[in-house]
Amino acid sequence: MLRGLFLFVVAILATVPALAAGDTDICIDTKAEASARLAACERVIADEKITGKPKAEAYWVRGDSFVKKRDYDKAIIAFNASLDANPDAAGSFVGRGWAHSQKGDDDHAMEDFNRALKLRPNFAIALNNRGTIFLRQGALQSALDDFNAALKSDPNQYYAHHNRGHVLMISKDYEGSLAEFAEAERINPAALSHRNYRCQVYTALRQFDKALAECNSVLEKEPKQQYATASRGDIYLAKGDLDAALKDYNAVLNINPNNMRAHLGRGRLFEQRRNSAQARADYRSASLALTKFDDIDTAMARATARERLAVLTSQIGAGNARRVALIVGNGAYKNVPALANPPRDATLVAAALRDVGFQTVTLSNDLGRDKFFEALHAFAAEAEKADWAVVYYAGHGIEIGGVNYLVPVDARLAVDRDAETQMVALEQIIAAVGGARKLRLVLLDACRDNPFEKNMQRTISLKLVDKGFSNIEPGAGFMVVYAAKHGETAQDGDGANSPFATALAREIRAPKVEVRRMFDIVRDDVWIATKHAQQPFTYGSPSGRDDFYFVAGK
Repeated sequence: MLRGLFLFVVAILATVPALAAGDTDICIDTKAEASARLAACERVIADEKITGKPKAEAYWVRGDSFVKKRDYDKAIIAFNASLDANPDAAGSFVGRGWAHSQKGDDDHAMEDFNRALKLRPNFAIALNNRGTIFLRQGALQSALDDFNAALKSDPNQYYAHHNRGHVLMISKDYEGSLAEFAEAERINPAALSHRNYRCQVYTALRQFDKALAECNSVLEKEPKQQYATASRGDIYLAKGDLDAALKDYNAVLNINPNNMRAHLGRGRLFEQRRNSAQARADYRSASLALTKFDDIDTAMARATARERLAVLTSQIGAGNARRVALIVGNGAYKNVPALANPPRDATLVAAALRDVGFQTVTLSNDLGRDKFFEALHAFAAEAEKADWAVVYYAGHGIEIGGVNYLVPVDARLAVDRDAETQMVALEQIIAAVGGARKLRLVLLDACRDNPFEKNMQRTISLKLVDKGFSNIEPGAGFMVVYAAKHGETAQDGDGANSPFATALAREIRAPKVEVRRMFDIVRDDVWIATKHAQQPFTYGSPSGRDDFYFVAGK
């Protein structure tokens, strides 16, 4: 919910001289119709005779258009060109910094905001946006200093009031935060973000009627807004109305099974109901972050989930040694071309695990979104009773904006932003194995070509990777094994099974091979079988104090 601003045109307009009527005039006219203005700027860019500040302004408009589409990579390229044409264009530094910040690249964002402020020390938008970086990093005083400076320069800047209210809310200065949100509402009555935060403030003050009124005012306008629904669930939880709270948390998770706040709230609820197993499952879903960055709200919530998970996990008894696995092969895709190999690969791997004595091996092929999450939920309960928990997945897998997703067979990604609600985030797979006491292993034979590329509408700069998942850093005690490292495609092979599944099923049965060495052997086998076209890669590691064997020996 961090808020920044990318309307920087005033910064450049102040330095652009009057020009002859035509494309250059339209390009710098902030009141011109947006598409006409952009078209004029594109013609300015194409005109090699135009240089300097007018060219810089044209590239700025192009960059701003990409920012509004959330296509941050292209925005950065445009702002680079703007700065090549005019190295003193403070607005282009701010534009590029905002694009970097939305990609999670705080270092480059901070560098750009500082360069803008060196050129214009009182640049309100640069101050506000730099403050959002401090806020995300938890440097509350530095963030507050920047928001104060931004408002001193421009008292009517909506986002700075909103952000200052956010800092005061985190600092538990609730009266001060309410005053800031009231001022933000005066400036921009139509915005919903200050109502969402006010809902949280009133909940903290235990003024539940006011809190419900704020959340409901948001939901009247946007009935499926996840943030307000989760916040309303928090209100009901604080009031002790657990049924109403559960209804709201479930509603959020029905829309988006990957929503961290709803998992956290539901974990608290199940703790109150003394359902420790379900509470642990929800806390794991909330705490196992594999995304590139969190904002401060998300980071605080994840920290709470991890704390509660640690407490509840310490209460689990040792139990008897047990190994369990969930095997999924998705091939019967409904909205993209089907895949022949994944169900066969899943069957092969499941047979190997049964052969080496796993007590439970659940084979669930061709799962839609809802069935996928049901399978993970059921497996998480099994994992809590086990020493080993293994998930193997074969099918489509893609990366979007730094988040890795597995693709259910009923996924329909008409628009890129739908990925969060249509697909299964890898962190949910990690959470499912998280309850096991010793070895937590995820095997992904899923780095196949992205099936949505041709028909998907792009509205944000979410890089759908055609070849491989993005890198991850799982926590201690987890292993995540990719069939192909980042940038490579996992091959189907010439036979009935993929090279990775073939090598994996063979090496699982080999006696007296410790698991870390076993995956080194699988890597080498696949590397040779694919003639150096595919190299599996392992992230994370189990406990260094123990050795793990699929087959201990005879």
